[in-house]
Amino acid sequence: MLEPAWVGWLLVLLCAAAAAYCLVRARNGPAAQRGDARGEGLMALGMAAMALPASAVTPPQWSPWLFTAVYATAGGWALVRRHLHHAVGTFAMVYMALAMAVPADHLGPMGPAGRTGTMGPTGPTASMGSMGSMGAMAHEGPGGVPLLTGLLLAYYTVYVIGAGVRLVPTGVRAADSVTAGATVAPVPERTVAGTGPDTVAGTSADAGPPAVLRACRVAMGIGMLAMLLAL
Repeated sequence: MLEPAWVGWLLVLLCAAAAAYCLVRARNGPAAQRGDARGEGLMALGMAAMALPASAVTPPQWSPWLFTAVYATAGGWALVRRHLHHAVGTFAMVYMALAMAVPADHLGPMGPAGRTGTMGPTGPTASMGSMGSMGAMAHEGPGGVPLLTGLLLAYYTVYVIGAGVRLVPTGVRAADSVTAGATVAPVPERTVAGTGPDTVAGTSADAGPPAVLRACRVAMGIGMLAMLLAL
């Protein structure tokens, strides 16, 4: 990818923090959430590794194939478990890894800088750097297949917006509705197990660890958007 080094470092920090939290939840969280947390942690670790700037780390030439194998396997497992979001995420990782490994002119007839099989002004287009310019190949245009990149960008844009809205506490959304003139029925007070009598169901759940896990997913979605845009 072709983003500046500081953008790569920001992505590394964001994804590493998300991976650390998800792996902790996979070890200490409720049993029902451990599988999802492991999947998110694996995804975040891979994103952090792929975002390392080329000036800091030069990965071996076989690293894109390792990413492809690991995330293709994880994607198959996600499909078996019917976790479609995880499956899309692993497909995106495989796609970006292949964009690192395969010269752009081999990805299709519209591949940049290699439409006639010639060299660009700086030499062959097949030379690879790292993933922090995400394994930037020395070609003049974007990597990957534009149609697939556009579909993934559209998916993650919708996902980030939708998941971000759901992170807003229920009470805030209700207050916004009242401000807009909507009529909101009063919410009866119900005690949630393990909380005090003043806790209202549907509000306290937004403040606990599950909400942090959802916030990590939103952060990873933003990171995926940045990586796809820089492809």
